[in-house]
Amino acid sequence: MKRLHIDSITKSFNNKKILQDIYLECETGSITGILGRNGSGKSTLLKIIFGVIHGDTQFIKYDGKVLKTLSDRKEKIAYLPQVSFLPKNKKIKNLIQLFCSKENYGQLSSWEPVGSLLNEKPRNLSGGELRLIEVLLIIFSEAEFILLDEPFHSLSPKIVYRLKEIIRQQSIHKGFIISDHNYPDVLDISDSVFLLSNCHLKQIQDFKELQLHNYLPKSI
Repeated sequence: MKRLHIDSITKSFNNKKILQDIYLECETGSITGILGRNGSGKSTLLKIIFGVIHGDTQFIKYDGKVLKTLSDRKEKIAYLPQVSFLPKNKKIKNLIQLFCSKENYGQLSSWEPVGSLLNEKPRNLSGGELRLIEVLLIIFSEAEFILLDEPFHSLSPKIVYRLKEIIRQQSIHKGFIISDHNYPDVLDISDSVFLLSNCHLKQIQDFKELQLHNYLPKSI
């Protein structure tokens, strides 16, 4: 079992505090969900964990080793951003080979929604198709910890259901941190859920606590 330890993360933009003394742990074999309103700092937190931006303060360890640079995280942490990141003119089958092992290539290409797109290029895909490919490439990468920012966005309920099954299967040997505005799916799939509000993370036990902390209206 591997452990990702995230501690003492603080971040401000233009003297506005976004994150304050954030602490979080994720282990392989577990799925952690993070909820929060727009602008609460969820994406910023994931980017700090991945290493593309630096916190004002931060302490991040992978299985006892302190991670200081982006290169330290190679093959340890993979990150799905909200924005599209794939080159537009490479065929999907070539992108899968670039991101995934031969074994994972076989798994992905045999799934019908992906198999029918192998010879397409990202520029020719719909928004939902492109998002699905991007999510799967990160999930099936060699990294042991997977950070997913809005993985269910633009996907049909049927695809989201199947994607959650895949995440559960992969979480047997990987650790996941998932942030998405589709809170029912985050609650459904996660072993533990946190609400990012007022710069701090609060662990949430159930739907009613989301109402208690005003993430959801009490009338729902």
